[in-house]
Amino acid sequence: MTDPNVLVGHATSDDAGVYRLSDDLALVQTVDFFTPIVDDPYDFGRIAAANALSDVYAMGGIPITALNVVAFPVEELGTEILARILEGGAAVASQAGVVILGGHTVKDDEPKYGLAVTGTIRPGHVVTNAGARPGDLLILTKPIGTGILTTARKRDLIEDAALGPAIAQMTRLNDRAARAMLAHGAHAATDITGYGLVGHAGEMARASGVALAIDARRVPLFDGLLDLIAREAVPGGTRDNLSDHAAFAQYAPGVADAYRIALSDAQTSGGLLIAIAAAGAAGVMAELADLGTAAIVGEVLDRPAGTVLVR
Repeated sequence: MTDPNVLVGHATSDDAGVYRLSDDLALVQTVDFFTPIVDDPYDFGRIAAANALSDVYAMGGIPITALNVVAFPVEELGTEILARILEGGAAVASQAGVVILGGHTVKDDEPKYGLAVTGTIRPGHVVTNAGARPGDLLILTKPIGTGILTTARKRDLIEDAALGPAIAQMTRLNDRAARAMLAHGAHAATDITGYGLVGHAGEMARASGVALAIDARRVPLFDGLLDLIAREAVPGGTRDNLSDHAAFAQYAPGVADAYRIALSDAQTSGGLLIAIAAAGAAGVMAELADLGTAAIVGEVLDRPAGTVLVR
């Protein structure tokens, strides 16, 4: 289907769709839900909600409403756990100023939760993954490694306390990062989720017709991540990513296998990857300095389109 009011569709694997209603108003729409990645139902609800809202922030939009999307084995688990999941989602939505209007629930053997989100944006202010320019710097706003950490907890390789920093980051909204990138003229952005940092960087590189270079040691990682990789706490999705990324990623000889795995780790509710001119990058970094997680991790190159160089 084609429609001139579709400003962003699925062609470039962007984070959300954008549909123009008028010259000064467009809708940003997305949906995301998944199975639990942590044991606590309230935290699961918070993470799932923040993850879904992130797609709107990655486009530079403002989320305004949401619908709960739920699959749940009510007869086996009852409603108390489900209520806590929904409370967690509602808490994050409230923090974002988003109204949950309702939703839909089906019975299923495995719990699943997320949101269908609607946001608004001015048509001329949309930030896509297709605008990166040679010479831009790349900013990543959250550390990498949530897939490995949650897998390590499931395998009892770490205690709950060690998972705390990852939960804190997964439940943190990307609203401040979105405002900062808009204020300082970002050329492109995407949020880092299940396809990993290298995977989403590859999508940006292909959509923009450029190459992206990532400096592995500049990428912020959660404490102890490389040790957990050495202990085989690597989820299947991350290994699938690493295999898939081999088609477009080029690794310098000095990049250790552990870093290759980390940069392909399947994230949940990760940070934004922002392509922006050097002057703008300085402004974004200054605005996000108190968070302690944002870092300049690479640059955009005039090289074969779709290539990701890991140095």
